Amino acid sequence: MPSQTFFNLPQTKQKIIIEKAIAEFANHSYESASISHIVSEAKIAKGSFYQYFEGKQDLYLYLVDLGIAQQKSFIENANLPKIKDGFFVYLRALFQVSIHFQLTNPELAQILFRGPHHGDIPFREEVFRRTKTVSTTFIKQRIQEAIELNQLPKYLNPDIAAFMIITIATEMRQFIPLHLQLKMNPLIKEGPEINVKTIEQIIDDFVKILEQGIGGRKD
Repeated sequence: MPSQTFFNLPQTKQKIIIEKAIAEFANHSYESASISHIVSEAKIAKGSFYQYFEGKQDLYLYLVDLGIAQQKSFIENANLPKIKDGFFVYLRALFQVSIHFQLTNPELAQILFRGPHHGDIPFREEVFRRTKTVSTTFIKQRIQEAIELNQLPKYLNPDIAAFMIITIATEMRQFIPLHLQLKMNPLIKEGPEINVKTIEQIIDDFVKILEQGIGGRKD
């Protein structure tokens, strides 16, 4: 977490430092990302950086928290359907908005999700804990709302259901490039072109399986 000294900086200066840090971490492995390069690009003294952050890990985790907050705001401002209109209608739209956030904010998405899945972050479990905890809590609240509105059965355990949905959704980030035979480099600067319509179809199929189950209708 940044020190108060950082928050005392003018907003424009804070923004420059954060933008340069996001670009550095998104386009380099964690090990090769350079604080020296960040401070040079941001035009601040290296000594000043350590008045703002404890070090590289402190900065990275702040960017993770920032990304989580921005994704939450993005979702809250999206024109999503209401739970009362159908839980799975809502869930499908939620996943599509989440994908839209990641595609329109590729550098933040890289920071949020590269650590747990590509393993180049030495504190990857902490990154994963932060991102998954927020997502699971959010989905659990939507599930509880759906149960109260009789959109989901009363016997459903919200904790288990939320865990299942988030775990599967998390693994989808691995499944999609494999399914589409994309050569995924974990760094933004070498990312592949992605067909959004194809991803939306995968999301649609995923939600349909959640809704109908794998042992349901045979048609």
